[in-house]
Amino acid sequence: MTLAVIVQARAASSRIPLKLLESLGERSALLRCMDRCRQIDGAELVVAAIPDGAENDEIAEEATDAGYMVTRGPEDDVLARVARAVREASAETILRVSGHHPFIDPQICSRVVHLLNDTHADFACNNMPMKFPDGLQCEAFPALVLHEAERNATKPFDRASVTSWIRTHPRMRKVALTGPGNGLENLRWSLEEPEDLDFCAAVYAELAERAPMVSAAELAALCLRRPDITRLNAALAHAEEPVGEPEFSTPPMALSVAA
Repeated sequence: MTLAVIVQARAASSRIPLKLLESLGERSALLRCMDRCRQIDGAELVVAAIPDGAENDEIAEEATDAGYMVTRGPEDDVLARVARAVREASAETILRVSGHHPFIDPQICSRVVHLLNDTHADFACNNMPMKFPDGLQCEAFPALVLHEAERNATKPFDRASVTSWIRTHPRMRKVALTGPGNGLENLRWSLEEPEDLDFCAAVYAELAERAPMVSAAELAALCLRRPDITRLNAALAHAEEPVGEPEFSTPPMALSVAA
């Protein structure tokens, strides 16, 4: 297996219990994310990496019933959980995304994977620095690099954040796809708080059948055209503090938005 997309997903949420099971149109937020991941160039398998414990069983059943592969592992040691998913998927290259990103963009993810392969780097991402809207983050790396991190990472933060050991290790060569910036990084497209759910619902109401696969450029254009939708969760927007710095980054990627 060459490329597997690992989607981190769990039930725990202080503000929206089982937020990943919230409906966006006719499918859950989790499945919206995984359906988009299936469109990434070269993705042979999309896997949900879900914590052990009965409280996460509904999340696991949601992905399994939709035909996706599910693996289970420790909730707090996320590095071990993702590494187990990688071993069970028998993947050589990994793209990691978060299940609470229902608008993850397959084209942007594909470009991150291509950047990793073209540069023969150890790690590629699109948030060093964070210049894309929040909710488009992804990371690509060889499975061998992740297993090295699992063997050597000992700090609690490194075990909980999966790739911080890779991002900060001086021997690892890191590259980054640079986002468009110009204020677009202040847009929030993730699903963590009730206001985020209001935003997602408004997007689906506005775009109807186009919403499930709306591109980042189209969604950015909608946000510029409809500031009333953007304001629904604007108070939650914050700039992500990336861990580590890339040795190489691309020129800013235009989203070709038209307000």
